[in-house]
Amino acid sequence: MRIAVVENGKIAVRETENLKLENNKKGALVKVLGCGLCGSDIVKLVHKISKDGTVLGHEIVAEIVEINSETSFKKCDVIVTSHHIPCGECVYCLHGNVSMCRHFKETNLVPGGFSEYVYLSEEHLKNVAHLKPENLTNIEASFYEPLGCIVRAVKRANLLKNDTALVVGLGSIGILTAQALKAFGYNVIGCDLLAERIEFLKSLGIEAFDVRQLPDDLKADGIFMTSGADKAIDTALKYVRNGGKILVFSSTPSDLSAYPNNEIYYRELTVLGSYSPSPADLRESLELLKAGKVKVKGISTEYKLDDIQKAFDDTISNKIMKAYIKVSSDN
Repeated sequence: MRIAVVENGKIAVRETENLKLENNKKGALVKVLGCGLCGSDIVKLVHKISKDGTVLGHEIVAEIVEINSETSFKKCDVIVTSHHIPCGECVYCLHGNVSMCRHFKETNLVPGGFSEYVYLSEEHLKNVAHLKPENLTNIEASFYEPLGCIVRAVKRANLLKNDTALVVGLGSIGILTAQALKAFGYNVIGCDLLAERIEFLKSLGIEAFDVRQLPDDLKADGIFMTSGADKAIDTALKYVRNGGKILVFSSTPSDLSAYPNNEIYYRELTVLGSYSPSPADLRESLELLKAGKVKVKGISTEYKLDDIQKAFDDTISNKIMKAYIKVSSDN
């Protein structure tokens, strides 16, 4: 089977031995139809976090080709799944910090989403796998996991109904975040530097501005930082109201030498991060997509597996908003 692996700071497509579902082993062997390219995949490649030979990718849509499971899934089912599963019992899970759970971090797709075939454990099938809704295309369904991350972020911010939320950065995550916030009943404004992304959000019926043209008197109850630019922090501090919240859903290219302690202290700001979703967040994500409350058509650009390096390059250079890798050649 073909896989795309990290190799000397690049992504290369290689042939490897076919996966097999071992006798009496619970789980499923799935054929990956497609996999979204996540920002975390880019970070792992660019900053050389993942060692050579690693298969990245986790936003998969797949077809079951072999299965031995106590679940109701069967051969030929087309499914979506996530890659991590919390234990539900540790101190992190009990406090709602599921993405800090050791078991969560240890569970994964085997070998990774940018592979023609993937093994899913019985635990994956029971907790984070779902049938693909018939009204969603494969590309649309691939947003199941990233939108789940956003659902958790919106919940963690815990704003009041009709509060005003400002989304700083309108890449794919920002576009999804703005729509999720609207679906949860908040007043939403988005901002970015790229005109086409501002217009994209406007086309979805959500107010958006060039970040340099935000109203001076805007004071948001919650700021959602979906941009990794250092200057996004300045924007967040400028437009959050006293006593407001800043939700960080991005990593910055460099560690800041100091955080704005006095701003946080004297203005009673709440600053919190959000990373990955729980199984419940993922279920809610799929319902939002299925019901059309979050629209994802036009966000992703499709690439063949052989062109995966170009997909990384085009995303990094902002030529596209997000890439979807069509892994299987026969769908």
